[in-house]
Amino acid sequence: MPGFTKKTAKKNLNSFVRHLLKIKTEEQLEAFLSEIMTAKEIVTLSLRWRLLELLRAGQSQRGIAKTLGISLCKITRGSKILNKKGSITKQILDTEEIP
Repeated sequence: MPGFTKKTAKKNLNSFVRHLLKIKTEEQLEAFLSEIMTAKEIVTLSLRWRLLELLRAGQSQRGIAKTLGISLCKITRGSKILNKKGSITKQILDTEEIP
């Protein structure tokens, strides 16, 4: 995208995060995300989150691929996220009961 740099992206992400932190309830957050994301983006995000939950629960990558109908590449990316030292995603998932 012309005129859209990594620096601009970082600035916009920081602004987005600051506004997310103002949201007080699950209902408000769900409504907000539904307003700014397309239906396809919501499906993609929810699918990514589900594969992370299943990985965290100990399911095999091949089993997840079959269950969710997604490629092993996407699942491997999720596995790398959870195996990364200091992963905030893993910390978040560790605060919940494993599905």
